[in-house]
Amino acid sequence: MPGTGLAQDERFQRHKTGHAHPERPARLAAIAAALAERGLAATCTELEILRAEAAHIQFVHAEGYIARVRRACQDGLPYIDVPDSAISPESYEIALLAAGTVINAVDRVMSGELGNAFCAVRPPGHHAEHDHSMGFCLFNNIAIAAMHLIDTHGLSRVLILDWDVHHGNATQHTFEEDPRVLFISLHGHPAIVFPGTGYAHERGRGPGDGFTINLPMLPPSGDAEYRRAFDETILPAVERFDPQFVLVSAGFDGHRLDPLAPLELETESFGWMTDEVVKVARRHCDGRLVSVLEGGYHLEALAECVCLHVERLLAA
Repeated sequence: MPGTGLAQDERFQRHKTGHAHPERPARLAAIAAALAERGLAATCTELEILRAEAAHIQFVHAEGYIARVRRACQDGLPYIDVPDSAISPESYEIALLAAGTVINAVDRVMSGELGNAFCAVRPPGHHAEHDHSMGFCLFNNIAIAAMHLIDTHGLSRVLILDWDVHHGNATQHTFEEDPRVLFISLHGHPAIVFPGTGYAHERGRGPGDGFTINLPMLPPSGDAEYRRAFDETILPAVERFDPQFVLVSAGFDGHRLDPLAPLELETESFGWMTDEVVKVARRHCDGRLVSVLEGGYHLEALAECVCLHVERLLAA
């Protein structure tokens, strides 16, 4: 049986964001230590860390923006576009490694070598718009992977489920007119949680109308509200869409201990959500699933949630 791929590498910790920045290298160090301690890293298949080509990034991002990110890093600027999006001299190259590694995971799963995969990469991606950075993100790893599945592998139905507590604004904007991608996001309510997008009435446009589903959650929403969203909205929509591949923007910042959002998910909430997407992938697309790290800023809670997520992928 094909196993679970795991992408992690010390190089992703070289993207330096400065003192007290929540999206910090220690996030990946905590994940790596926990996965090693529990024997999960050794149980997974190690994924090669590969650099994305410019053509891959241009699936989603403007050529001028890509050049701006490169120059800003080369020039030693402290951030790109907004202070939240901190950078260091190596950040451009590391962002290319993050995107390329997710593409590699998708290719390995599509080939049947692996059943599923988790990519512990940074910088995260789902806030990175076509021509500008937002919210700690440089290149939109999950959107680039989805376009790779469509353009290179010829798929016509890709599901992106985003359970990061912050709405994946850029992923939505990339695909809001594209019926080949069903984008579903559960997130803190945009009236009170960054980035202020993701209202329920945002459903896509033109040919993509109905292929964006936003499920904003008011505090103190937690496990019960998320289960209801899956049962009443997400799973029926996915059944109708019949995806050929499942991508997950796996943010763990909806956890009740996380400092950046006001929701109340438990660690086990991420376990059963993983179980649900595994069942979706098994039912519709031979188990093909790749999840990509987005947020999660309480180190202990993040490590616990990732370990549970990987355990459930291994059990698929």
